[in-house]
Amino acid sequence: MKRPETAESPAATGTGAAGGAAAGTAGGATAGTAGGVPRPHRIVEVDALRGFALCGIFLANVLVMSGIDGLRDGGAGPTASGLDQVAHWLVVALVQTKFYLLFSFLFGYSFTLQMDAAERDVAPFAPRMLRRLLGLFVLGALHAVLLYPGDILTTYAVLGLILLAARALDPARMWRAALWVYGVVAGLYLLLGLAVALVDTGEGDEGLAASAAELAAAYRGGPADVVRANMDAWSEILAGLLMMGGMVVAAFLAGFVAGRRRLMAGTDSPARATRLRRICLWGLVVGLPGGALMAAGTVGPLGARWQIPTFILGMLTAPALSAAYASGLLLWFTTPRGARLAARLAPAGRMALTNYLVQSLVMALVFTGYGAALYGRVGAAAALGGALLFYGFQLAGSARLMKHHRLGPVERLLRAVTLWGRPTPRA
Repeated sequence: MKRPETAESPAATGTGAAGGAAAGTAGGATAGTAGGVPRPHRIVEVDALRGFALCGIFLANVLVMSGIDGLRDGGAGPTASGLDQVAHWLVVALVQTKFYLLFSFLFGYSFTLQMDAAERDVAPFAPRMLRRLLGLFVLGALHAVLLYPGDILTTYAVLGLILLAARALDPARMWRAALWVYGVVAGLYLLLGLAVALVDTGEGDEGLAASAAELAAAYRGGPADVVRANMDAWSEILAGLLMMGGMVVAAFLAGFVAGRRRLMAGTDSPARATRLRRICLWGLVVGLPGGALMAAGTVGPLGARWQIPTFILGMLTAPALSAAYASGLLLWFTTPRGARLAARLAPAGRMALTNYLVQSLVMALVFTGYGAALYGRVGAAAALGGALLFYGFQLAGSARLMKHHRLGPVERLLRAVTLWGRPTPRA
C-alpha cells in the first residue's frame, strides 16, 4: 500500500512556504509613529522564524519536484549513493511536515497582526481579510497549475475562513479548541495506522513503478505535459487536504492564541526563557523519535508495510519538533550570535511569499520540461545541496531588496488586493 504523500508533497501541501507571510505583511505588533500616524514595527524574531521555515520548506519540496520523494533509495535509481540515502533520510526525519506546521502556526499568528492593522486603520476586518484570502486562493491556484501542484496557498485560503469565523473567541477557548482538534485528528490517524499495520502486507504496489515512469515522462515533456501532470494531481491534493487539514487548523488556532497573547513580542524575562527551554526539551524528546520512525518507514530500513503507520506516528509527533525548533531559535535569538542570525533570516521572512514562488519557478525550470527536465535524474544529495545554495542567494537578495522596500513584489500585490488600493512602496 502506498503511503500518503508528505505535507510538502504535491498530494498534500508542498511548500506552502508562504503561509506566515500570507496572513499578514509578516509584520509586528507594536506601534510607532510616522508623521504622527501610528505605524506597526516588525517583530524581527517572527520574520526570522519565517525565513528559517522557508529553508525547510524548500528542502522538503525539492525532493518532491526532483522526483525523489516516495523512493527508498535516495533518488537517481541504481546510481543512488549512500550519501543520497543519508540526505534523504535526514530530511524526512527532521524536515518533512515539521516546517509546514511551523508556517501554519505563523499563519495563525500573523492573522492577529492583520486584525490589529485593521483596528489601527479603523477599517472593517472581515471584508479586508476575505479579499486577502481570495487573492491568496487565486495565487495558489495559478501556482498549482503552472509550477507546483503541492501548493498550500489554496489550503490556507480555504481553512483561513475558520480563523475568520472563530476570531472572536477568547484565547483560552481557542487553545482548548486547538487541543480538541489535534486530539480528534490524532485518534483517527492512530486507528488508520493500526488498521494498515494489521492488514497491509506491503504487496500490491506493482503499478507504482509504471505510474512513476508515466509521471517522469510527463515532467520531462513539454510545458503542456507539465501543466497536464500538475492538473492530474488535483485528486491527490484533495486527499492530502482531507488528511492534513486537521493538523493545519490546530496549528492555525495555536498560532492565533500566541498572537493574541503576544508570546513572541514579550520581553526576554527569565520566566520566558525557562518556558522556552522546557518546550524545546520536551519537543526534542517527543519529536526526534517520531521523525526517526517516519524516516525509517519511508526511506528504510523498515519494510514497505510500515510506511503508512510510521508516517502517521511521525506526523503526530511533528508539532513537538516544530515547537522545539521555534523555541530553540527564539532562545538563540537573544544571544549576540543568534541576533546576527535573526538579522540575516528576517529579510527572507519578510518576503516569504515571493521567495516561495520563486523557489517553485526555479525548481520547475530545473526539473521539468520548462527547462532542463532533470526530473528523476538527480540524487537527493545533489538536489538538496542545490536548494541550500539557491536559498543562500535568496537570503542575500532579500536583504538587498528589503533595504529599499517595505514589501516584496508578490506581497505588495496581495496587500493591494487586501486594501483594495496601492500600498506604500517604500520604507
